Amino acid sequence: MSAVPSLTEFEHAAQSLAEVISHTPTLPSRALSDILGAPVLLKMENLQRTGSFKIRGAAYRLSKLSAEERSRGVVAASAGNHAQGVALAAQALGIPATIFMPLGVPVPKLLATRGYGAEVVLEGETVATSLRLAAEFSERTGAVLIHPFDHRDIVIGQGTLGLELLEDAPDVDTVVLGIGGGGLIAGVAAAVKARAAELGRTVRIIGVQAENAAAVPPSLEAGEPVDIVTRPTIADGILVARPGAVPFDIIKDLVDEVVTVSDDDLARAILILLEQAKVVVEPAGAAGVAAILAGKVTDSGTTMAVLSGGNIDPLLLQRVVSHGLAASGRYLTIRIPLPDRPGQLARVSELIAEAGANVIEAMHTRHGHGLQISDVILELSVETRGPEHSEHTLDTLRRAGFEPILVPD
Repeated sequence: MSAVPSLTEFEHAAQSLAEVISHTPTLPSRALSDILGAPVLLKMENLQRTGSFKIRGAAYRLSKLSAEERSRGVVAASAGNHAQGVALAAQALGIPATIFMPLGVPVPKLLATRGYGAEVVLEGETVATSLRLAAEFSERTGAVLIHPFDHRDIVIGQGTLGLELLEDAPDVDTVVLGIGGGGLIAGVAAAVKARAAELGRTVRIIGVQAENAAAVPPSLEAGEPVDIVTRPTIADGILVARPGAVPFDIIKDLVDEVVTVSDDDLARAILILLEQAKVVVEPAGAAGVAAILAGKVTDSGTTMAVLSGGNIDPLLLQRVVSHGLAASGRYLTIRIPLPDRPGQLARVSELIAEAGANVIEAMHTRHGHGLQISDVILELSVETRGPEHSEHTLDTLRRAGFEPILVPD
């Protein structure tokens, strides 16, 4: 059997999933089009059932199980999106499901997974640990392990998204989407390339990884999947230390380019999607938009960014928005040493108001390392309109004789 699924396989999967998944909307983004200098479309897979594309692969994988396999139940490991997909698909088919999730998993994803009837086991610090525990559970109990990305049926199920992309936008030139283990981009690349060839067209596929978890570039260099040491990233949905063997065989042949983005880029992407597109997207789901904002996508023609998931913890969203504002130069924290005498706080407030900035939070203290008895520290969180306005605000304070110190985010 060919490593690359055929167009017929993707079409069959799409038919079998018709009653399970939603055909999510594709909408233009004027703001991103202006930034890129080419038309940008957004594929709103964050509006998919369970809030991400993962239901596609999970539901198709479970639909292919035999009656004997279904009787043994299924087990999976996930930070949230695959967990929800497996739990919902298992519930619909009447299959018992056990899901291993790492400690610290976002609460909405945990509650949703339990809400779909799965038994959730919280253990381990990473998805890799949860996956090992799930594999051990499978060996011990006979439950069928539903891998989040390293299985041909998973790739085929995720690839049904690729058929929708070209159905929604047959003239698209470039598709940009995130990569974790590789199941989504492998399926989308295979389906899009096959359908485009049938239409006599070519489409570029650009994958995006968080720079703190970018296992695909070194794997491509090595010619095979390799392990890397990951670092913390807000994009937990693509925090994978090694791409899957099954999707990697497709990625190395069909994905045209792989780029990386920082957490600052991801935060800015979430912010612009909130403000301009009025949609809520999780960090991993905003990877394609982050690449556009970071200038990693060029000469792209009509470009589609896949918003692959929208399951973000409200508390994380609050932090990410603040971080995104800071990364965009619209939010700064400054520390100002002041003599301890009346009127200093009022004077600083007047100057910031004159500069047209807005104080969000203030802390005034006489206690701190290195402070003289006659000194105080004023720490302010200030909202501005952008980098130039931030610098104007700081210059206004300096010209008045104050010495503002910018505090890193």
